[in-house]
Parts: sequence; structure tokens; C-alpha cells
Amino acid sequence: MKKLILSTAYFPPVSYLKAMAGADRVYIEYHENYLKQTYRNRCQIPASNGILSLTVPVKEGSFHKTAVRDLQIDYSGEWVRTHLRALKAAYNSSAFYEFYIDEISTILNSGNRYLLDMNMELLLKMCEMTGVEAEISYTDQFVHSYTDMVDFRETITPGNRKKNSARDETPYFQVFSDKLGFIPDMSILDLLFNMGPESWSLLRTGTQLLLR
Repeated sequence: MKKLILSTAYFPPVSYLKAMAGADRVYIEYHENYLKQTYRNRCQIPASNGILSLTVPVKEGSFHKTAVRDLQIDYSGEWVRTHLRALKAAYNSSAFYEFYIDEISTILNSGNRYLLDMNMELLLKMCEMTGVEAEISYTDQFVHSYTDMVDFRETITPGNRKKNSARDETPYFQVFSDKLGFIPDMSILDLLFNMGPESWSLLRTGTQLLLR
């Protein structure tokens, strides 16, 4: 049985789901401290002028060695509306945007208090939509290093995007590819909105390389 451990992520990149597609059991880290500038509360999509980062704001005071399980989402602004408008601008012309956006919008508008809860709900929905069937659960304690599973908690990060995609870069159609060229390892939403049911076959390509 191939086991994988990942940090929580907001609409994670393709490499994250690709790793999950090659695993039998996936653990999401429940006991780590929150780190800024990661996929824990942000995703990246190709927009008309290049890569656009969408960040979920967290409440003030959540930055000082706060356990990720206690991290609360800040709804004082209009980030949900901003993110949904950005997704519409980027993908309204894509083949499958209208097919998936309603279910995604429902989760974003549900008012989850904790980032971890929202991320898990979104992850389960992304797995359902892409066909990833790994068994997913939270860790029950924090362990610095594992010998019995693949540890990608600090591997799949914005800083490692090009390195992760280089392991198995399978280009697919992107809305702005004529202008920007293919941009690898964007949010799973990019693959889903552009490729729909074909997402599963692309996620399965190269999973063995990724889990080495």
C-alpha cells in the first residue's frame, strides 16, 4: 500500500492531485503550525496577464505558531466574491467551467469557520470531480519525518512548482495558452475547467515518477 502525507491546501496544484492519484492512502497534516506563503491558503491560476494568486485571508493573530487546525478564515472582506469573479474571468470561456462552478461556489459560500475544514471539503469535491479515489484522513499526531510513507508536506510548494512539474509535464489546453504558452502545475481548477472528465487520465500519467 502506497501512503502519502500532505499539508492542507486551497485548490491545490496539479502535482498535489497527481501524487494522490498514485497513492492508496493519503494523510492530511492536522497538527503542524501554519506557514505563510504556501498553498495552505492560496492557489495559482493562469490569468490574462500571467499567473494570478488567490489567497484566503486568515484572522489576525493566527500567524504566531498557530496550529493549522485552529486557523480561522477572515470574512471581514469580500474574498469569496473576489475569487469567484477571478475564476469567472479566467475560465468563463473554458469547456467545463459552467459544469463545475455551482458546486464549487456552494462550498466557498458555506461560511466554514476554519481553513482546514474548508480545504478538506474542497479537496474531497476535487477528488470526486477528477476521479481520484485515495482514502483520505487526518494525521493523529505530528511526526517530523516518516519512513513508511512519502512525505510531500514541504515538497509541493509555490517555490518548487517548476521542479514538481518537470518530473512529468503533460501539457493540456489552457484558456490563455496562445498568449502565455503552457504554464505547468497550476491549481487543479485549471485542469478541471479546461479538461473536465479527461482530468483523470492526465493525473494518472507519471504518478509513479512523482512518488519515487
